[in-house]
Amino acid sequence: MLSRLANVFRVPDLRNKVIFTLAIIGLYQVGANVPVPGVSWSRLQTLESSASHSGVLGFLNLFSGGALVRLAVFGLGVMPYITSSIIIQLLSTVIPKLEEWRDQGAVGQKKITQTTRYLTVALALMQSSGLVYAFHGHDSALLGTSIDLIPKFNFALAAFMVMCLTAGTAFVMWLAELITQRGIGQGMSILIFANVVAAIPTGFRSILEEGGRFKFGIIIAVSITLLVIIVFFDQGQRRIPVTFARRVVGRRMYGGSSTYIPLKVNQSGVIPIIFASSVLYIPVLVSNVVQLGWFQNFVRTSLTPTSFFYIGAYFLLIFMFTFFYVYVAFDPHQQADLIRKQGGFVPGIRPGPPTERYFAHILSRITVVGAVFLGAVAVVPSILMALWHLNSFPFYGTTLLISVGVALETMRQIDSQLMMRNYEGFLK
Repeated sequence: MLSRLANVFRVPDLRNKVIFTLAIIGLYQVGANVPVPGVSWSRLQTLESSASHSGVLGFLNLFSGGALVRLAVFGLGVMPYITSSIIIQLLSTVIPKLEEWRDQGAVGQKKITQTTRYLTVALALMQSSGLVYAFHGHDSALLGTSIDLIPKFNFALAAFMVMCLTAGTAFVMWLAELITQRGIGQGMSILIFANVVAAIPTGFRSILEEGGRFKFGIIIAVSITLLVIIVFFDQGQRRIPVTFARRVVGRRMYGGSSTYIPLKVNQSGVIPIIFASSVLYIPVLVSNVVQLGWFQNFVRTSLTPTSFFYIGAYFLLIFMFTFFYVYVAFDPHQQADLIRKQGGFVPGIRPGPPTERYFAHILSRITVVGAVFLGAVAVVPSILMALWHLNSFPFYGTTLLISVGVALETMRQIDSQLMMRNYEGFLK
């Protein structure tokens, strides 16, 4: 293993890419630990110590590597970009202009990327405004307490803080694109990976202090088991063979080749988890406005990450959103029509509607397994913590999903570059 790792540093351009990626991660960590001006440092430490006890704040803080509770310059992290990417991807199926750009290839993808950037800045502006308002002590449902982090609050200071957070998001987006262009792996995924991995030791320590060695050992064993299961399911795919008929254009013959369409078991990644968490956060936001006693009590008792009602709703929402996202990302009608136009066909299946029905049937069977897997990985740690009445909630299922997925994808990229240079790769 160490000899294979040394092969990475024997290739100058690959070595430079790895070093460049590590340097960008280090720069990101600096911005994630520098609070914006006007924030009380002593009150930040109080909030940071209680962040793990708030499910909503803990989940949002997961993707920022702790920068959110520090109200750092990079406090919003990559969440605005992820949200805008998901919105654009979903709107591409209903807005003709976006659908036209999607079908234009590289030129259309460039336009979609630019639109995503503009939407990211707009979302960052709105989210930073909401965060500044919340951290001024106006959102106890989000923070879990009414701590005022901005004691000398005024309009000019609030506008400056919003500008700093928005500029920080734009800078993070630029850093992620630099990693994608000049480094190793996909930039946004690498930054999320660095954030969630950095938070794992703190999460384990909180469980050890609160639950004791026995419960800590059980959590470790469950985490290792989930790790093996995630790797197994991440590698799983159904390969649909596709054959392209031969055709003569001028004096040249095209086609006659065979390939396959890989349908992954976990094709949606962690996006359904993000969607489900966002939906369950809506009643928490509404509780700040609707001051009904029964509704306030319902939010406090049932919409906490360690309540069984929350766990059940969380699982069902993940299951539904998995189907929704998979059918948006892989449209059976569009794929069947594209194969037909290219002169291809699935062996034994007629082109057109029969191929579409075949794709839909295979996709539904695979997605059921993927949705159950995704929901189980997300809620198993929650069930253990609900049974043991543990308040700390480090989101190990989500953490493991992100860590394993990004790590395997990055290793595949390194492997492909090593194999191009006649070096033995990591993966067999």
